[in-house]
Amino acid sequence: MTESTPVTGQRRRAREVAFRVAYQADVAGDSYAFAWDLRAPEEDLTDDQRELVSDLVRALETRGAEIDTLLRASAEHWPLNRLAATDRATLRVAVAELLSRPGSPARVVIDEAIEIARRYGSEESGRFVNGVLDKAARSLRAAEF
Repeated sequence: MTESTPVTGQRRRAREVAFRVAYQADVAGDSYAFAWDLRAPEEDLTDDQRELVSDLVRALETRGAEIDTLLRASAEHWPLNRLAATDRATLRVAVAELLSRPGSPARVVIDEAIEIARRYGSEESGRFVNGVLDKAARSLRAAEF
């Protein structure tokens, strides 16, 4: 890491790891905690990064139904099971962060999710994730908009 790498860059890496955990759990049918336990030893993360990933995994485990309900409401006409697994994982991790980490600015969470969606999803993923998360974030954190 260079001196010019801001904390946001470090957190982006953690968010990407959380995305991979959520994707792996979804595709394999495992719990998020199990997927994180498998992946954690392989990841070279700072304490701050590990804490962020652990918080997101805990939110996915304990508030998964709430997260999916909010996503269903925000992704009108798009059943979750019909979404690409990459988009579903990206959305779930971002909403988990919006719910469990009030110190993370909503716009940063959305921007980071869009970048992850663009990197791992389809050509349309970035726009789709942006639209769904904008609606979800406005519902969860209206004061920030």
